[in-house]
Amino acid sequence: MQRFAVPSVLAAVAVAAAMPLFAQAITTVPSGGLPSASEFSAQILPERAGVVSWRTLAQVTPVKQGNKMVPEFSKDIVALDKKDTRVQGFMIPLDVGDKQKRFLITSVPPHCSFCLPAGPDAVVEVIAKTPIRYTFDPIVVAGRFTVLKDDASGLLYRLSDASQVEVAQLAPGAPAGLVPPSSPTPGKPQVK
Repeated sequence: MQRFAVPSVLAAVAVAAAMPLFAQAITTVPSGGLPSASEFSAQILPERAGVVSWRTLAQVTPVKQGNKMVPEFSKDIVALDKKDTRVQGFMIPLDVGDKQKRFLITSVPPHCSFCLPAGPDAVVEVIAKTPIRYTFDPIVVAGRFTVLKDDASGLLYRLSDASQVEVAQLAPGAPAGLVPPSSPTPGKPQVK
């Protein structure tokens, strides 16, 4: 057991020494702060007619009701409940495999395999009719939209009986590096 103590201490010292270098490599945060997920999403994915805007889905506020916090949805969101709707965004798989029957779609691309890139107002659970192939590209999915008022998992929105409609196009001014280079070009058919 003791022979592992020295390498562990050396590793900890190396990490601690590298922290100032890592901190310098991080880009600076704008003086006004980072944009909300819905604002950043609008820079990545152009808002489109017939597709629910992430700005619309962000119109929810937590309110205290009794001894717990509950979401209070805008009239625009309540009007979407139980309606056929389209949402565009980035896929976060919930199962292992190249096809997903149940996954999350988010307003911004995920930056970590184990982290949600935004809050609950910027995530929609998708339950597909048939499994959808996982992709790094943004997609548009269509299905029956449900507003979840008291979901035990903390989700606010669900799209059921869904199917992929198309690959969404990134905005012309979208920051570089959102779609990994190994991913096919959005809108181009994949060669199999």
